[in-house]
Amino acid sequence: MTDTMIQSRGLRRVYKTRTSEVEAVRGVDFVVGSGEIVGFLGPNGAGKTTTLRMLTTLLEPTGGEATVAGCDLRDDPVGVRRRIGYVSQSGSTDPEALAGEEIVDHARMYGIGKTQAMANGRALFDQLDLDGLWGRKCKTLSGGQRRRLDIAMGLVHKPGLVFLDEPSTGLDPQSRANLWDHIRRLRDDMGTTVFLTTHYMDEADLLCDRILVIDDGAIVSRGTPEELKRGVRGDAVSLTFPHPDEATIVAEIASRLDGATEPIIEGAEVRFQVPDGARALPGLLRGMVDNDIDLSGVEVHRPTLDDVFLTLTGRSLREDNIEPEPTGQAA
Repeated sequence: MTDTMIQSRGLRRVYKTRTSEVEAVRGVDFVVGSGEIVGFLGPNGAGKTTTLRMLTTLLEPTGGEATVAGCDLRDDPVGVRRRIGYVSQSGSTDPEALAGEEIVDHARMYGIGKTQAMANGRALFDQLDLDGLWGRKCKTLSGGQRRRLDIAMGLVHKPGLVFLDEPSTGLDPQSRANLWDHIRRLRDDMGTTVFLTTHYMDEADLLCDRILVIDDGAIVSRGTPEELKRGVRGDAVSLTFPHPDEATIVAEIASRLDGATEPIIEGAEVRFQVPDGARALPGLLRGMVDNDIDLSGVEVHRPTLDDVFLTLTGRSLREDNIEPEPTGQAA
C-alpha cells in the first residue's frame, strides 16, 4: 500500500452561469497519508462537497491534479473508482432488497465472483455487528444498522481508502457512538484510510487524526484537533437574550472589552473570545444593567473545535448546514 492515499495539487472547479463564473474550489492542496482518519470540514457553500465529489470521480476538475489511492484522478478515473469505497450521505440501499443481496450485488459490480462476494460480505457483517441481518429487508433495519450496511457496501471490494460523507447524520447519540467505534476499527483492525466529512464537532474531535478546514473554496487551516484548538487564544463566551435587538446592543458593548474578538451575532445569541472570560464578565454585566437588558443564559468555556471553526470562518458548523450543489456549466 502506498504511503500517500490522497495528494491534491491546485484542484479547482469553476462553474459558468449565464452572467459570470463561480469558482467553487480555488486551488486546493493537501495530502492524506495511509492509515489516517482525516476530517474535512466546511460551512455551507465552502466547497467541501464539490471537492469530495471531484476526489471520488463524480465531478471532473476544472484545473489542478490529484492522485487518489495511487491513481491519477484525470488519467485513470476508473482505477480510482476500483480502489476506493464511497459511502454517500443518503445511502444507497434498496428498502425492499435483502441486506445480504445488496452487499453481494455491490461486490459483483466490482467483478468479484459470487462465492468471494458472499465471503467478503459475511466477514464485514461480523466486523460491523450485523450478524443475523443477512436475510432481512433493508427497510426493517434500524438507522444505525442501515448506516453500517452502507459502510459494508463501501468496503466489500476491500479498498484501501474509503470516503464517508456525513456518516452519522440522523442517528441517535447511542448509534452515533457505536458507529464511531466501527469507524476506528476500519483503521485499527483493517488498515483502511478514512476521509470523512461531518457537521458534528465532537465527531471530528474524537475520530480524526487530522482535520482540514475549507472556506470559500480554499483550505484555511489544517492540523490535529489539539493543534487547531491551541491556535484559539482565550475563552469563548456565549450570551443568549430574549430578543435579537438586545444581542445587537450587547455585541457593541463586548466589542469594547480588552482583547475581545469581533462578536458574532446569531439570532438572539452573541459569541466572542476574550483572554480571560471570568475577568471580562463583570464589566459586560454592568453594561447590560446600564442598558436595562435581561440575560437568558451565559456560557464561558475553554476553546473547542467549534470555536476553532467560528474563528476561522465566522460561522458555526450546524447539522443542517448542507452545501448546495452549484448550478451552471463546468468551465
